[in-house]
Amino acid sequence: MFLSPIHASFILAMRWGVFQEGRFLGKVLDEWIADSQEFVHTKLPKLIVIAIIAFIFSRLLRLGTHHMTRLAERSSAGLERLAEVKTMAGVIRTTGLAIIGLIAGFMALDTIGFSLAPLLASAGIAGIAIGLAAQTIVKDMLNGFLILVEGQFSVGDQVRVAGVSGVVEALTLRRTAVRDADGTLYVIPNSQITTVANLSSGYAVATVNVSVDFSAHPDAVTALLKKIAMDLRNSDDFRDVILDDPKVLGLDSLKGSQMSFPVVFKTRANQQYGLVREFQRRVRLALEENHLLPGDPNRVFQHRDDADVAGMSGRAEETPAPGRDATTIKPQESDPFSGE
Repeated sequence: MFLSPIHASFILAMRWGVFQEGRFLGKVLDEWIADSQEFVHTKLPKLIVIAIIAFIFSRLLRLGTHHMTRLAERSSAGLERLAEVKTMAGVIRTTGLAIIGLIAGFMALDTIGFSLAPLLASAGIAGIAIGLAAQTIVKDMLNGFLILVEGQFSVGDQVRVAGVSGVVEALTLRRTAVRDADGTLYVIPNSQITTVANLSSGYAVATVNVSVDFSAHPDAVTALLKKIAMDLRNSDDFRDVILDDPKVLGLDSLKGSQMSFPVVFKTRANQQYGLVREFQRRVRLALEENHLLPGDPNRVFQHRDDADVAGMSGRAEETPAPGRDATTIKPQESDPFSGE
C-alpha cells in the first residue's frame, strides 16, 4: 500500500515519540484537544442557537414581505402601486437580512473569543467617512422610503412638488420623475421634496365666477345660474363627475358695470376641467337667450331721468360762441427776456 509523504512523516513522528506527553508537540496536541473539547462543550451550542435565531428572524422577515405583496395583489390597487409595494418589500427584505446577518456575525465572533473593539472602531470611522460623503444619497433614500410607506403619492398622480407641477411617471427610493403639461420631464431628488400637493387625491373644488352686466336683476341671474348648474349635474356626461349639488353663492362683487356670481362645483379629483368648460359654454348661450350682457369692469352704467335728458337736449341745441381767430392776434411787442 502506497503512503503519502505526510502520512509517512506522521507515522515516523509517532514512532519516535515526538508527540509523547511532556514534549513540546505533545503539549501542543494536548492544548488543541482541550480547546476542541471546550469549543464543542460551550461555544458550539451558542453558535448553533445564534444560527437558529438568525434563521427564524430571516424567515419571519421573508414571510412578512411576501404577505405584504400578496395583500397588494388582492387589493384594487393599480399596477403602478403594486410595483411600488414590491419595491418597498424588496428594500425591507434586503435591509432586514443585512441587519440580521451583521448582528449574527458579531455575536458569533464574540462567542469564539474574537475581539470586536478594533473592528467596531474601524467600522465607526468608515461609517462616518461614508456618511459625510454620501449624506445626500442617504437623505434621498430615507425620504423616498417614507413617501412609499405613507403613500403620499403614486405613479400617475397629478402633483406639485419642489416647485414643479405635473404627472408622476416614476418613483424610486432616490428620485421622483414628474412630467409637466409641456412634456418636460423633471427628475427630483427625494430629499428636496418637503411639501407635496396631490391633486389626484380625494376630490376637487372648482369655482367659476360668472360676470353679468349691472342692468340685469341679481335674483334672476342667480335663478338662471342654478338652473344651468343643476342641468349640468343631472346630465349623463357629468352625473358621475359631480359629487354634490352645485352652489350659487349669489352676488359677490361689483366692479364698474360688472356683477360677479361665484358658482362652486365639488367633483372627483382632477376631473373638474371639462366640467368648467361645459358650464361656461352653457352660460354663454343662456345669456344670449335671455338678452343679458356680460359684465365689463370698464363700462360705467349711468341712469338719467327725463328732466336730465331734456336739459341735455336743450343745451345741445344752443349755438356755441365762435372761437377767436388765431390769425388776428397781434404779436408780442415786448422782449420776453428783458421785459422791455
